[in-house]
Amino acid sequence: MTTRPLDPHADVRIYATGTPLDQARAALILIHGRGSSAHDILGLAQAVPTDGVAVLAPDAVGSVWYPQRFMRPTSENEPFLSSALNVVERLINTVIEAGIPREKIVIAGFSQGACLASEYVARNPQRYGGLGVFSGGLIGESVPRSNYPADGGLAGTPVFVGCSDVDFHIPLERVQETSAVLRALGGSVTERIYPGMDHTINDDELTFFAGMLKGV
Repeated sequence: MTTRPLDPHADVRIYATGTPLDQARAALILIHGRGSSAHDILGLAQAVPTDGVAVLAPDAVGSVWYPQRFMRPTSENEPFLSSALNVVERLINTVIEAGIPREKIVIAGFSQGACLASEYVARNPQRYGGLGVFSGGLIGESVPRSNYPADGGLAGTPVFVGCSDVDFHIPLERVQETSAVLRALGGSVTERIYPGMDHTINDDELTFFAGMLKGV
């Protein structure tokens, strides 16, 4: 009988572009969606300013961070979810050890990657350079405020939450709940809902996010 690994993403590969980490003034961590790859999400860096920015993207095992939909009970996505959150934690620590402070680190993701990015930041609310949640939301069957630490920890971290109003994968209510939790945690949240948009990232989102990154 084959046993399920306790840390399935322990040895994921990290891809990089932009300024080398040891020369960078800031860092952008990009997290890809289900069925995608680090190579795909790194394409987002072509649409934003990366001068002086180290751009890093982890590659999920099997192109999936966790197996079930993000609105299933979190127990159904273990141990993959905890392992994926640990990937983000290790990557942030690597950046900090390279001399870039947390307030110069921007975390962003699309779809399943956006869910992972928002969940990590909500569970670990400190002052980051920014958070980009593109077509995603907090993970779990429900996201009561009591799931997360005390209010205020994000200390004004700029947060962008963008999604379609008819996204098949991401219910609008969960997008709005995610924005509310991140605000309660002290984030400076901009939420933009796009009528009829597909499950994608549009030019308006990229323009806003580019401004956020330039501010860092």
